[in-house]
Amino acid sequence: MKKFNAYAKLLRLPGLGGLAIPPVFGAISVGVYDFYKLSILFIIGALSAIYGFVLNDYADVELDRLVKELHGKPLVSGVISKKSAVAVCVICIFLAFFFIFFLWKGEILDELKFSALVVIFLAGVLGSIYNLYGKKIAGSDFLVAISMAFLFLFGALSFSKPTLLTWAIFFLTFNQTLHMNAVEGGIKDADHDFIMGVKNIALASGVKVQGSSVFIPLHFKAFGMGIRLYSAFLVFLPFIYGLSYTLWQIFLLLLLVAIVIYIEVKLLTLHNFDRKKIRKLISSAAFIRYSIVPVMLISKVGMLSFILIILPILWYILFTPLTGTKLFQPEM
Repeated sequence: MKKFNAYAKLLRLPGLGGLAIPPVFGAISVGVYDFYKLSILFIIGALSAIYGFVLNDYADVELDRLVKELHGKPLVSGVISKKSAVAVCVICIFLAFFFIFFLWKGEILDELKFSALVVIFLAGVLGSIYNLYGKKIAGSDFLVAISMAFLFLFGALSFSKPTLLTWAIFFLTFNQTLHMNAVEGGIKDADHDFIMGVKNIALASGVKVQGSSVFIPLHFKAFGMGIRLYSAFLVFLPFIYGLSYTLWQIFLLLLLVAIVIYIEVKLLTLHNFDRKKIRKLISSAAFIRYSIVPVMLISKVGMLSFILIILPILWYILFTPLTGTKLFQPEM
């Protein structure tokens, strides 16, 4: 059972309900609503996310051993071997491309599908560079952000030409990933990243922890808030240019965006370094963010949007016990 729990942690099983969804959103943005096709895209998204996280754990195992708090990670504790992690990565690559061609079974490999292949290949390359060398390159967070945005774009290009809605969600995906890694991750790990010799935007900007206090410079706060405000603009852009909507839908989006910005203010104005509190703020913002794109898509997909809203939360509740950890006590 211990090894089973370790593999559930290694694969980030509880988070896959949200992490695997970008290519599904991509397909929906160009008018694809077939449950069968969307399910295959979800599997491809899940395999891509697993590959990225396992490769990251593999690359960081020696550095993680320097931090006591990370000794419970499956590769650091030795419950799962590094060789097994490599095997998981190889299997994910093989299965992802198997499901890609299964998705297009019986169809002609036209220019769009070829572009989709190029995009997901680039997503894999950029994500791999980030995972293997990201801690040595300040600004590498942009690589993983582009990688995740390309994974979303793959879902759209698999079926049709991108629309304005597609590009709006593309940049939203980029922003969310960049913020998650550069801002949230930079603050959360500021107490030990310098010990590990990490080079990132947060440390380069002057974010530092001294005892129980955390110092977040004004320009880093502006960087984090800028990403959030740009994302808020992107949320409403498609409606300005013709995407149908209802007043309650716009009101709900305004409410969700306001909550995310409120959480952002709480995060960026922290004075005491409390990792547990920081994790809760990050997790809360993540669950809210996962809801925003489905709400944007309500006029296109109707009730399917509500399924997409509750999927990450329900998935998390169902699969977290398999890791042997408590609900809403994230280990990041």
